[in-house]
Amino acid sequence: MSILTVENLSVDIPMAGGVLHPVRDITFAVEAGKTLAIVGESGCGKSLTSLAIMELLPKSATRTAARLDFAGSSLLAKSEREMSDIRGDRMAMIFQDPMTSLNPAYPIGDQLEESLLRHRKVTRREARERAVYLLEKVGITAAGSRLGQYPHQLSGGLRQRVMIAMGLMCGPELIIADEPTTALDVTIQAQILLLLADLQQEFGMALILITHDLGVVARVADRVAVMYAGQIVETGTAEQVFREPTHPYTRGLLECIPIPGKTAPGARLGSIPGIVPSLLGDLHGCSFRDRCSLAHEACAEPEIVPIRELGERRGYRCVLTARSMAGEIAEAGLQ
Repeated sequence: MSILTVENLSVDIPMAGGVLHPVRDITFAVEAGKTLAIVGESGCGKSLTSLAIMELLPKSATRTAARLDFAGSSLLAKSEREMSDIRGDRMAMIFQDPMTSLNPAYPIGDQLEESLLRHRKVTRREARERAVYLLEKVGITAAGSRLGQYPHQLSGGLRQRVMIAMGLMCGPELIIADEPTTALDVTIQAQILLLLADLQQEFGMALILITHDLGVVARVADRVAVMYAGQIVETGTAEQVFREPTHPYTRGLLECIPIPGKTAPGARLGSIPGIVPSLLGDLHGCSFRDRCSLAHEACAEPEIVPIRELGERRGYRCVLTARSMAGEIAEAGLQ
C-alpha cells in the first residue's frame, strides 16, 4: 500500500531569462514501511522535489501536479494551516545541513520539544522525556545533559543525529531525508545510514532518501528513482537498477563507481562527457541527448520523451526500446 503517491509533479520558477523548470512531470510512489531512493547528480531537482511535496518551496515557485496523495488524502487540496499540521507530525524532513537547519540561538532541547508541543497535547515534561528517549535511540550518550547544549557545541555527526531525533518526535508515517550524510566523514556516514535503517524498521516508517551516492542506495533502498535534469529517467527496485541499468545515464553513473574485487587499482573509471543542459525556457526531446553515445535524431524531436514500461513499476525514459538499445550497445562495444 502506498503512503505517498506523486503523479506529474512539476515546479516552475520565473527567472530574468525565462521560466526555470527544475522539476518536470515527476511520478513515483512510496510504500508504507519501505525506502525509495531518489538519486542523481547535484542540481537535477531532487531536493526541490522533496520541498514541493512538503510545500516548502520559495514563494516565487509554482507547484503543479495531477495527483499528490498522502495516506489517502490529497495534499493539493490542503490549506497552509492544514499542511502546517501535517509537517513535523505525520510527515517529517531531515534537511541536508544540520548546522543551518538548527537554530543557533536555542538549546537543542527546546528545538526538539517544539514540534511535540505543537502537534500533541503533552506537558513540557513529557516532551522533554520524549526528547531524551529519542536522543538515546539515535545513539547520543548522556542525552539528558545534551538538551541544554547549543548546536555549535556538537560535532557534525551529533547534529545530524539530533535532526533525526527531531524528525521522529511525533512518530511520522513518512520521513524525507535530504542528503543526510553530506559533509560527514565516511565512518559517520555509515553510522547514520545504519541508524536510519534500524529506526525505520523499529518505527515502521516510510523513507524517501535523497542522495547522489549510489553506494548508499545499494545498501538501504527498496526502490530507486534516477533523476536527470528535472525528470525521472529510470525506476525500479534497487536490484533491478543495479543489475540491469537501462537508461544510458544510469549506466554512466554506475560505470563511475569502482567495484571492490573487479576494478583494478589505478584503472580508469567511467565518466559522462558534456554538461547538464539549461532548464530555462521551452524544453523538448531528451535532455540527455547531447551527452549520450546512443543519441538519434528522434531524441531532439519536440515531444517530451515518455517513460517506457519494462514491467510492473519498472521503466525508463528513452526513444529506444530495450532490445534496440542492447543491440546498439553491443555493436558499439559499450558496457
